[in-house]
Amino acid sequence: MVTWNSEAEIRSDVRDHRIPNYDIAPVFVNRWSPRAMTGKSLDEEEFMPLFEAAKWAPSSYNNQPWRFLYAAKGDDHWNVYLDFLSNENKTWAKRAAVLVVILSKTTFDYSGELSRTHSFDTGAAWQNLALEGARRGLVVHGIGGFDYEQAAAALSIPSAYTIEAMAAIGIQGPPDLLPDTLREREEPSDRKLLDDIVIEGAFDGAEKGGDE
Repeated sequence: MVTWNSEAEIRSDVRDHRIPNYDIAPVFVNRWSPRAMTGKSLDEEEFMPLFEAAKWAPSSYNNQPWRFLYAAKGDDHWNVYLDFLSNENKTWAKRAAVLVVILSKTTFDYSGELSRTHSFDTGAAWQNLALEGARRGLVVHGIGGFDYEQAAAALSIPSAYTIEAMAAIGIQGPPDLLPDTLREREEPSDRKLLDDIVIEGAFDGAEKGGDE
């Protein structure tokens, strides 16, 4: 059972691994990507609010290029979605309640021209989804290890859309549900220092080992 820190509202299991340097909303720190899930299903009313949060993301020209295809555990498409995943990802994602394929429309609706920010904008929608899931205490784990071409063909995805990623949504379970190799990694990861990612002025010399 997760307990909460009464002062910072950062989850106790997260606080052992993450301490922000500035005062930010706890949901940003509390969001991480567990793999251990119980295998229990979620009602539509429990996971649709995550997509509701996603739709309010900002986008260029308010184009809202994101699209979310999903399969809930037990429905006709569940095994189809699960089969997209790499063998390693199947070992834990099979216990999810919902599997999601995240798409972005590559062109603007108003002009038909290429949108250079379609992936950027869809990433913002994904972040909204992930944060709302964290706020509700659900697992939301992004997945890059799957067969993109198989997914595109099986789901009849039009050429104007690109597959960005998949995600698993579910109810968090104990780490002992995972294989040994994944169990060791079942904890919130830390982040780079701000000095490593925030640069004033030009990029010159900012990346260690890069061209100068």
